[in-house]
Amino acid sequence: MSSISRMWFEGRWYQWLLAPLSLLFFLLSAFRRWLFRVGIKRQIKLPVPVIVVGNISVGGNGKTPLVVALCERLKQEGFSVGVVSRGYGATTQAFPCTVDVNAQADVVGDEPLLIARRTGVPVVIDPNRPRGASVLVEQYNCDVIISDDGLQHYALARDIECVVVDRRLFGNGYLLPMGPLREGSWRLSTIDYLIINQAQQQAKLPDSLTRYKPVAMHLSPTRLVNVKYPQQQRDIAAFKNEGSVTALAGIGDPARFFTQLQDLGLTLDHKIALSDHHPISAADIPANRCVVMTEKDAVKVGDFAHDNCWYQPVDAVLPETFYTQLIKQINSNAQ
Repeated sequence: MSSISRMWFEGRWYQWLLAPLSLLFFLLSAFRRWLFRVGIKRQIKLPVPVIVVGNISVGGNGKTPLVVALCERLKQEGFSVGVVSRGYGATTQAFPCTVDVNAQADVVGDEPLLIARRTGVPVVIDPNRPRGASVLVEQYNCDVIISDDGLQHYALARDIECVVVDRRLFGNGYLLPMGPLREGSWRLSTIDYLIINQAQQQAKLPDSLTRYKPVAMHLSPTRLVNVKYPQQQRDIAAFKNEGSVTALAGIGDPARFFTQLQDLGLTLDHKIALSDHHPISAADIPANRCVVMTEKDAVKVGDFAHDNCWYQPVDAVLPETFYTQLIKQINSNAQ
C-alpha cells in the first residue's frame, strides 16, 4: 500500500497539511455542479435509458465486474446494451473510439478492453461522454447505455445511478487530495442503488449507509484461464498440487485479490501489489514461476506473458430482486 493509500484509508497526521487543497477541490467541484444545475453547462439527454455505474471515491471498488454483470443480464432480457467509458489510461486521441477486442490495452484502456472481450457488447471510449454514448445509439442501435465510472460526468444525463463501494468504504471520509473522495457522502442520498462489493467481508455497515438499503454483491471466481493460451482452463484445485504460486494484482485493492486466492486454497509464495491501471511490463512478471493475476491485468500482458501465467475471472453475483427492480426502472424510463 502506498503512502497516499495509507493516509486515505488508515489516516495519517500529515493529511491535514492537504486540507487547503481539499477545500479548493470542494469549491471547484461545487461550482461545477452549480453550473449544470442552473443550465450554464448543458446536460445531454439521450433517447434511451442511461445507467451510471460509479463511486464517490477514487480507486477500484468493483465497478467493472458490475458493468459486466449488467451487460450480460440485460442482454439475456433482450436489451441491446452499449458501454461508454472515459478509457482511463488510453493513449488513443481518436475519439470517439470503438473498442476492438483485438486492440492493445494501452491504446484503449484496460477496463474497456476487458468489458468488450467479456461481454461482446459495443464499447466506446470518449472523454466527451454524450458524444461517445450517441455513437452507441446512432451507429449500434443500443437501447440501454451503461456509463462506466460516470457518476461525476454530469454532461451525460442519467436515469439510474449505481454506486459501488468495497470493504474499504470511504477511507478517512475527506475529499481529494486529503482523502479519497471525489464527492461527499451526501451524494449517496441522490443515487438509486448502493452496491456493497464483498459485503460478507464487512462486519457491520455504519448506520449512515444502512439507511440507503444497500445491495450486497459478491465476486464469484471461475476457472483459471491461461493468459497466453486462453483455450486452456483449469480448476483452482489443480493449482493446489503445484505448491506455491505468485499472485499479481494491479487493481484498487490488491489485498482483496490475494485473500480471494488464499480462501480458494492456494499457497502464495509472493504477492505483487501494483497500483491500479499499472502499465505492466515483462519485468513485473517473475519468470519460471506459476503466476496468477486478475483479468484486468491479463488484458495488458498477452504479448509477453510466459506459458505459466494464468488469470482468475470473477462473476459479480447480485440478488434477483435487484435485477427485477432495475429492469422495471429501465422499462419505465424507456416509455
